[in-house]
Amino acid sequence: MPQPQPKGAPSAGGRLARFFTTENMMLAPAMLVLASVSIFPFLYLIYASLMDFSLAIDNPTFAGFRNWLRLVKDPLIFQSWKVTIVYAVTGLGLELILGVGIALLLYAAPWGRNLFVTLWMLPIFVAPVVAGLLGWFLLNSSYGLYAWVLQQFGVHTDIFGTVATALPAVILIDVWEWTPLITLIVLSGLQSLPTEPLEAAEVDGATYWQKLRYIILPLSFRIIVVALLIRSMDIMRFIDTIFITTAGGPADSTKIIGLRLFDVAFRFMDIGFAAAIGLSMLVVTIFLGKAFIRVMYGRE
Repeated sequence: MPQPQPKGAPSAGGRLARFFTTENMMLAPAMLVLASVSIFPFLYLIYASLMDFSLAIDNPTFAGFRNWLRLVKDPLIFQSWKVTIVYAVTGLGLELILGVGIALLLYAAPWGRNLFVTLWMLPIFVAPVVAGLLGWFLLNSSYGLYAWVLQQFGVHTDIFGTVATALPAVILIDVWEWTPLITLIVLSGLQSLPTEPLEAAEVDGATYWQKLRYIILPLSFRIIVVALLIRSMDIMRFIDTIFITTAGGPADSTKIIGLRLFDVAFRFMDIGFAAAIGLSMLVVTIFLGKAFIRVMYGRE
């Protein structure tokens, strides 16, 4: 005897009707194309990570989990992850502080906001390769303008050729290029804040720092986390600036995991090992995304 459904529970036909709505049917072709473009490379990446391409790239042999065991044992991979962590944490921290600070200044600016935002956004439209070339020409020890200025203060060193200065240099180039993105995202969130709490605080005689601490920053917390989420996913993948300026040197001091993947795949043609590295980067990116989302929705 069939069990009666609980009152108010949707029937199977109702669920199907909600699925086959006009909006979903219009989105279906695009979603199928995107799924095919994304799923096939992902499945092939898993397949490649289990194969050995060293003998013949067009006729690989089955390697089992050899590439994955090598991934967890290779000291060069751990070194690249260490460099990536320093590069990402330092870069994101500076971009967050500068981006949020400038967004707050622009939010409070009585005039000239649009002009300054337009000028401040210019580095975003510069290709990362061009940003790397610009940094290379400005910091080159032979003819760079910034290098010449540093030499006037007694700093005589090859910035991109010294282990102690190469990584800070590429971090500063990344901060210069991508801080405006943080500013743009946070400023858009600030401009959408409700005005009633700020007006009430103004009537109660709250100072700017009190409004910033108890109203503006708490209300902007989610948009700041979104900005960090976007940049954290990009910072591991973008290797253009480092490739142009240092190519991972000197002594692998700037070789982040994305550049290590590039070298393994296209310099040493070890496609199977490169596929395992790429999948590990995907896992880390998904973990970061889930962590940021948990932080974002954990403050309700």
